[in-house]
Amino acid sequence: MSMQRAVLRAAVGGAMLGLAWAGPASAAEGIPIFGTTTGGVATDFTVKTQVLIIMTLLGLLPSLVLMMTSFTRFVIVLSLLRQALGLQQGLPNRIMTGIALILTLLVMRPVGLQVWNEAFLPYDQDKMGLQEALKTAEVPLSRFMMAQTSKTALAQISRLAGEQNIEKPEDHAFTVKLAAFVLSELKTAFQIGCMLFIPFLVIDMVVASVLMAMGMMMLSPLVISLPLKLLLFVLVDGWTLTVNTLVTSIQGY
Repeated sequence: MSMQRAVLRAAVGGAMLGLAWAGPASAAEGIPIFGTTTGGVATDFTVKTQVLIIMTLLGLLPSLVLMMTSFTRFVIVLSLLRQALGLQQGLPNRIMTGIALILTLLVMRPVGLQVWNEAFLPYDQDKMGLQEALKTAEVPLSRFMMAQTSKTALAQISRLAGEQNIEKPEDHAFTVKLAAFVLSELKTAFQIGCMLFIPFLVIDMVVASVLMAMGMMMLSPLVISLPLKLLLFVLVDGWTLTVNTLVTSIQGY
């Protein structure tokens, strides 16, 4: 029983961020973690059911965590930058994902430390129950997401979710805030990507016009524009500018 309890506690600790939006959970000191209420009487799930629930949540954890961070913004902007440079083969997807993940860890470090110190450690030390720990972990995540969420997106998602008479933005349900945050991140990512696209688009147009004027229509403009775009990107220290733009675009960072 002690081994099963240790496994369940470790799994719940790893899924702390992903569980912030989950339904009610029991914070009993024994093995039972999740439970339901039937006729006013609390009934706990069996160990097998609890393990099944936790393993399912752990399978969804990577996607949930990425959606609650700035990873979406970073990976979309970097993908658009790669397309603008014409380096579909020069920058593999793993490299772009790795860069976006490193920047995400950099930006989310203060939020992660707050969740770790205020939610996970007290729960791991039996100073608070699971439900209280999840509510505590939700506070810094919600604060971060609301700082990046536009009022228009929040109002739209709130209307679609059927929420009414919500006076303060922080009073919205966590799922509503998460959906509005993702929608705002997509909008911001495309806005930054468009700004990065413009100078390289100008180079492509100039090269194509010059080649057409010279009658070299059989020569692909990409052969000439790619070195020019790379040269421009290196001369202006493009990677530093891009990273600085992405990190400083995070509100409250």
